[in-house]
Amino acid sequence: MPASSATRTSGTGPLRLVAVSAGLSKPSSTRLLADRLAEATSRELAAEDRKAEVEIVELRDLAVEIANNLVTGFPAPALSAALEAVTGADGLIVVSPVFAGSYSGLFKSFFDLIEPDALTGRPVLLAATGGTARHSLVVEHAMRPLFSYLHALTLPTAVFAATDDWGAGADAYAGGLPARIDRAGGEFAGLLRGLTPGTGATGADEVDEVDEVVPFEDLLANLK
Repeated sequence: MPASSATRTSGTGPLRLVAVSAGLSKPSSTRLLADRLAEATSRELAAEDRKAEVEIVELRDLAVEIANNLVTGFPAPALSAALEAVTGADGLIVVSPVFAGSYSGLFKSFFDLIEPDALTGRPVLLAATGGTARHSLVVEHAMRPLFSYLHALTLPTAVFAATDDWGAGADAYAGGLPARIDRAGGEFAGLLRGLTPGTGATGADEVDEVDEVVPFEDLLANLK
């Protein structure tokens, strides 16, 4: 079973930043984007004297264990460690390649193993890679709803990297991939900067207050 947010270690140490890469090839542009985003976030945090410990979770290396867990319900040690790293992180960077207009099956299968409330209030930076910029909306119409379902706190700014974005000429104009990575890293660091390590974006009491459901009859009474 993955660790819940309640089991994270609180304190005043470094922030725990976990980047999940669902790239399949080696080398992988998906892994490269995850590394660049983690570096940009760590650099911005360091500028404010906040330290971050970065861990990369490569789903490619866990593909067989993920499939076995879906069938048996029991994670192998390496997969269990990855799930605990993700659910115990102070902030997540998640990057998937685009397959058939959505995130990859490997990416979805991994997050299917996360308990629905384990990422409640967790800051998440969304990113994706694809062949062309025409796939860029996958972040909004597929990835963001997934993490909204998991009650995570997604950064409004996301990063999509097409194949052409990695070319030598792509860095030459304003708004290129390096600039977008720096912007997202800076905004994500700003979101993480006020956290106490191990506590997430909001305390448990705050999350319960936000998620409180008003009975339907009370809503109707207010209309009278």
